[in-house]
Amino acid sequence: MGLREWEMGGVLFSPFLVYVLLALLLTGLLRLLVQATPLARWIWHEALFDAALFVCVLFLVVRLLGTL
Repeated sequence: MGLREWEMGGVLFSPFLVYVLLALLLTGLLRLLVQATPLARWIWHEALFDAALFVCVLFLVVRLLGTL
């Protein structure tokens, strides 16, 4: 994928937008997985956990897909 801009109908899109959307989807799935297990009771501050999980997943997505 790389970090080159995409053109759709004369509009340039940053690949970071796709990375953020993918990270948001993966974060939601991971959050559902955590809620379905007993791990959820160990989360002290849910909003802080969600933000930290999103940042970690976004880092991994950019790291893995940004070098293609």
